[in-house]
Amino acid sequence: MGIVVDHEKCQKDGLCALDCPIGIITMDGPEGFPAPAADFDELCINCGHCVAVCPHEAMTQGGITPRQCLPLDAAAGLNPEQLAQLLKGRRSIRRYKDQPLEQSTIQRLLDMARYAPSGHNVQPVKWLVISGRDKLLPLAGIVVDWMHYMIAKHPEVAVPMHLDLAVATWDAGEDRILRGAPHVVVAYGEKDNRMVPVPCALALGYLELAAYSLGLGACWAGYFNFAATVFPPMIQALDLPQGMAPHGALMLGVPKYRHQRIPPRKPLEVVWR
Repeated sequence: MGIVVDHEKCQKDGLCALDCPIGIITMDGPEGFPAPAADFDELCINCGHCVAVCPHEAMTQGGITPRQCLPLDAAAGLNPEQLAQLLKGRRSIRRYKDQPLEQSTIQRLLDMARYAPSGHNVQPVKWLVISGRDKLLPLAGIVVDWMHYMIAKHPEVAVPMHLDLAVATWDAGEDRILRGAPHVVVAYGEKDNRMVPVPCALALGYLELAAYSLGLGACWAGYFNFAATVFPPMIQALDLPQGMAPHGALMLGVPKYRHQRIPPRKPLEVVWR
C-alpha cells in the first residue's frame, strides 16, 4: 500500500502526518519528507486523507493519486441556509407518478450515496435496485403474506405496527407497502458483520437527500425491509448472495405532488453538559 511523496512538490508542511486518522505518517523521512511508519501497511485504512489534505498535490497513497480525486470547490457547496432548506424540506414521498427513472439517474444517485461514511473506511455497502411494477407488486404481495403471518402468530408486534390496516388496504386494491413506486433500492451487506448496518443506513440517508436535490422522491420501505430480513419467502425472492442480508430499503421515483411548506417539528430537546 504505502505512500509516494513527490519531493519536487512537497513543502514539508506536515499536513499529511497531522491529518492521518491513524497517526501512521511521520516527518522522519529522508531530508524531512513524509514517510510511512513501520506499521503503515498493517494499519492504513486507505481513507485518502493524506492525499485530500495536501494543497500541493504531492502525496499518493495506496494508489490514490491527486488526479484521481475529485476537486473540492468550496464555492460550489451549499451555504448554511441552502443546506437547512435541503435538510428541512425533504419529505417522505408516498405518492409517485407512473414514470420510471432512467438507469443513469439511479446510477448518479448511488454514486453520491457511496460517499457516505463507514467505520474504519470499510465501505461495506452493496446495492440491489428493483425496477418495474411487474417485479415490485409480487414482492409487495409477499410482504402482505408476512403481515398475515405476524397478525396470526405475533399480534404483540403486529398491532403496534398497524399491520391489519395495511392488509385491509391491500385487500381493497391499494398498495400501501411500496406505494406505487417504480423502483426500490436495497442496501445490503454481510449478514453477521456488525460494521455493516450503520453504513447502510447512512448511505440510504445520503441517497434520500440526493434524490430530493434532483427533484425526486424517496421513502424508507420499512415493511418491505422487515419482511426481507426475517421472512423466508422474501429472503428467497430477493436472492441476495450467500452470507448477505438487507439492511434497509428505499422506495424511489418522481413525486406525484409537490410540497409547498415545511411543517414544524417537535421542540428541540438537548442535554448540555
